[in-house]
Amino acid sequence: MKTALYWFRYDLRLADNPGWTQLTATQDSALGVFVLPQQWFRQGRYQCKGIDRHRLIFLLESLRDLREQLRQVGSDLVVLQGDPVTEVVALAQQLNVGAVAVGDHPGSDEADQVARVKAELDVPLYISENFTLFDRAELPFAVNDLPNVFSQFRKLIEKRPPTRALPIAPPLRTRVMLGDIYCELDSLCVQFARNNETLPSNSLHFSGGTHAGMQQLDYFLFESHLIANYKQTRDQLDGWDFSSKLSPWLAFGCLSARQVVESIRRYESKHQANESTYWLYFEILWREYFQWLAYRAGKKMFALRGIQNKNPLLSFYPNEFMAWCYGNTASDFVNAFMRQLLNTGWMSNRGRQIVASYLINELGVDWRYGAAWFEQQLIDYDVAANWGNWQYLAGVGTDPRGRRHFNIEKQQQTHDPDLTFTHHWIQP
Repeated sequence: MKTALYWFRYDLRLADNPGWTQLTATQDSALGVFVLPQQWFRQGRYQCKGIDRHRLIFLLESLRDLREQLRQVGSDLVVLQGDPVTEVVALAQQLNVGAVAVGDHPGSDEADQVARVKAELDVPLYISENFTLFDRAELPFAVNDLPNVFSQFRKLIEKRPPTRALPIAPPLRTRVMLGDIYCELDSLCVQFARNNETLPSNSLHFSGGTHAGMQQLDYFLFESHLIANYKQTRDQLDGWDFSSKLSPWLAFGCLSARQVVESIRRYESKHQANESTYWLYFEILWREYFQWLAYRAGKKMFALRGIQNKNPLLSFYPNEFMAWCYGNTASDFVNAFMRQLLNTGWMSNRGRQIVASYLINELGVDWRYGAAWFEQQLIDYDVAANWGNWQYLAGVGTDPRGRRHFNIEKQQQTHDPDLTFTHHWIQP
């Protein structure tokens, strides 16, 4: 009897995880592994790291939650640091596993990792779809034929519900014993534990893990009924209740897009369906579009000329970029958003568009530096949505109208006319 290994990445849950379900249905025992990539902590080509404290703490909390889920079904979680390919292959060989499974992901680096692991393993590697709302087979087009603009995609897909039911994993037949395998999760959690000294008092305090994600989903829909007015409140700039705040749990796969959509449909059936309930689904579809765009575009998602192969006529100005990053530009409105991001790891969708436009259009900085800074800072960083949106705003992505240029003064008059938001983050 051999143990199977499930390699968790951006699917930190057991519910609605087809790969885990398949593994536990066909294997006597299964063990989870997560590898924290060392490259995330190194400064990359755009002078940014791959992760900072807010998302790291959220991730560690999510891993602790996942470990408890696994232990409840007779499994466990090994957490390691290093090169994911090297660590997964070494662990598979150490345990003499009979199979390895992993969830698919639209990131090109993630795809390269899976290809390398598959080449080095001498046991089967099973790849499942669990990050998108729709599976490839459910799309009404081939991925290479994805429409070039979102509106075309939406019209083709918005009335097509996913056909795959949410899977329920069977219990393991044999409990897994970790034995002498070293797990770094506890030491990492001690090192990066959330406390009053780690996060400032004005943090939003997102809590990682499936349990917290399901609580927030239930709160926004069924407890508070905030979803019923979502379209009217979604452009606010600060606070907790004006938007769903589900994006961090979706980004790490603590919740699946299908779970969110199923809850929206349940709310509409039980309470009401209106423009606001549709709008939350609409934004899930935007997320979905960027995932398939990333699958289609591959490494073009990170190219200066974008998927359009169009010169954005931008350069890199170090002083301007650093002033933008730390909220020291000539615009206090922009500075307020950037300091909000530094202090909380989060920024409203409206804010993200405003500060991106400012970096691109007012400062003339290469959009990729802004995307990389968001990658480092955002608690809800999603490779497809982040780089896809930055391309969109820079005029090299999916927007046929070209570069989006926001009038910063008009945006402040519309969204912060009494300067409440600005003065909250920038003391007058």
